[in-house]
Amino acid sequence: MSRETIVLDHLGGHEAAARLIGGRLEDVLIDGAAPRVGTIYRAIADRPVKGQGGMFLRTPDGPAFLRQVRGLAPGQALLVQVTGQAEPGKALPVTQKLLFKSRYAIVTPGAPGLNISRAIRDDDRRDVLMQIARSEMDGGDLGLILRSSCAEGDDDAIAEDIRAMVDLAAAVVADAAGDAEVLTQGDGPHQMAWREWTAPADVITEAGGFEAEGVLDQIALLGVAHVPLSGGASMYVEPTRALIAVDVNTGGDTSPAAGHKANIAAARELPRQLRLRGLGGQITLDLAPMAKKDRRQFEDALRAAFRQDTGETALVGWTPLGHYELQRKRDRAPLEVPQ
Repeated sequence: MSRETIVLDHLGGHEAAARLIGGRLEDVLIDGAAPRVGTIYRAIADRPVKGQGGMFLRTPDGPAFLRQVRGLAPGQALLVQVTGQAEPGKALPVTQKLLFKSRYAIVTPGAPGLNISRAIRDDDRRDVLMQIARSEMDGGDLGLILRSSCAEGDDDAIAEDIRAMVDLAAAVVADAAGDAEVLTQGDGPHQMAWREWTAPADVITEAGGFEAEGVLDQIALLGVAHVPLSGGASMYVEPTRALIAVDVNTGGDTSPAAGHKANIAAARELPRQLRLRGLGGQITLDLAPMAKKDRRQFEDALRAAFRQDTGETALVGWTPLGHYELQRKRDRAPLEVPQ
């Protein structure tokens, strides 16, 4: 039996997937009503936003916002891809840099070249993968990135994955003319689990898997702000309209090093909590008191923790009041815990 378990089930009538390591919930994906990240539209340019260098677009799912537009005129059709979740009342964030992503391959229209993940260090394996890439790609305007999962992947499966993504990319790029339309839907939780969770695992697909594996109990804990940490410390993760506030407390420990230990524990747990709760945007950490000389060690612990996280997070730094700030991409909807 593998230490890692993937459970494919439904929650609240929506498709859902959970990843557990040693029985502990590490990630959960739940489908929702909003357009999925990765959805590709043929959109219509609507109106520019002066001073922001962007333009609102018209899509079948409502307005979208595209940054850094040049030479784009109202009424023009263009291909865009959803990059994240929109805040309530705001337009969908989109980009013109399309990515066709699967378990082993990412095809990049308009960015030619053959690339292999730097996580694959074995030279012989890299040579084999480059041969596969060259045999499946015919040059042109399509680029290819072979993902780290190719290190242990079956060569025939990798080649098949490349062909599928190349065919899909070619079909979408060739369909750029016309009115606003959804050309491809983003991947749902079950497909995302297959695509992103590539380590050896036991996969459970039977209905009721969330309850049988204790996923529901662990999701219920995410409905409260309080998060217990080691040594009796705790933190509170509280979303507000403007930002995510994280308050770190030492608990009953009154030793001189209590604040430093609590902050290190919070740094190690924070990526998991943000990932499970589906939280992004501006994040402000109100840390427990610690000496300035300990800040470097805290930063190192925080950086190491986020290095293992798949979410795109920028560690911004310290404020004059001694808070620490981060900026995290909104790549999933906030978790709504069933009551």
